[in-house]
Amino acid sequence: MADVAAVVIGAGDALGGAIARRFAREGLVAVPSRRKAEPLDGLVAGIRSAGGRAEGVACDARDEESVSALFDRVEREIAPVGVCVFNVGAQHRSPILEMTTRIYRQVWESATFAGFVTGREAARRMAPRGSGTIIFTGATASIRGGAGFASFASAKHGLRALAQSMARELGPRGIHVGHIIVDGMIDSEAVRQKFPEAVAALPEGGMLNPDHIADAYWNFHAQPADAWAFEMDLRPAPERW
Repeated sequence: MADVAAVVIGAGDALGGAIARRFAREGLVAVPSRRKAEPLDGLVAGIRSAGGRAEGVACDARDEESVSALFDRVEREIAPVGVCVFNVGAQHRSPILEMTTRIYRQVWESATFAGFVTGREAARRMAPRGSGTIIFTGATASIRGGAGFASFASAKHGLRALAQSMARELGPRGIHVGHIIVDGMIDSEAVRQKFPEAVAALPEGGMLNPDHIADAYWNFHAQPADAWAFEMDLRPAPERW
């Protein structure tokens, strides 16, 4: 089997890292990316020690030239891009009366504009080959706005609309575009430290295991072309929705 790269934009310590590990386990070359290269070292080392292949590449997903350079480098030095996952979070909570234009713009740039640039650049490499998978990570805010989440919800709504448009345009060209809604708190050390009271209030089994979410991303990629999904909802069994 020819080498295929799986680019993961927003490869943090929880879900993004789990997605990179999952695709590496299936034989793809994982290319985790985030703004700074140093935090990627442990993830890359872990994938390699488990027998997988990985190359970490730093990239600011809000910068068009940086994103284009990342895909050029992957195609030139690593392997053709067969999978691209846009997993940038950009979550922010603020009352609308206190929200600044700077914050609103930053959230939009991180969650929507960066998603557009990433998706476009991935599609530009995949389209000539007539194959590939592009997955955008969504949230509850992708389909429902909430008090205090005006910036995040509007940005995530925009990302979902982008994914829908791309799916309809690129599906006939052999590119599978999808949107995965993660509805609930992802189990990670960062979440437990940042929201200790909310975590403590959850019932048993009330958090999403990032490795289990990553399984869903792989299964989405592996779907046959005659039965492609566009969207998946993932949530813990006790989650209210």
